Amino acid sequence: MANSKVQEIIKKFGKHEKDTGSCEVQIALLTEEIINLTKHLQKHPKDYNSKRGLILKIAQRRKLLKYLERKSATRYKKLKELLNL
Repeated sequence: MANSKVQEIIKKFGKHEKDTGSCEVQIALLTEEIINLTKHLQKHPKDYNSKRGLILKIAQRRKLLKYLERKSATRYKKLKELLNL
């Protein structure tokens, strides 16, 4: 993923421009990586290492979403709406 894309996501979802650790930023970055890996796997269906990486990223995003839902339902709903999840 290009550095400019990462900075754009951090700017959009972060609390400040150096915020890379908040749940919203992590989930948004994982979502972007999942989209990119999905496109890659459509072209290269036998790339099993990338498929494993995709599954791990989906699991990580699911864990973060469950955590965010427990901690703040309003932030969770807003993020799901913004990311179209």
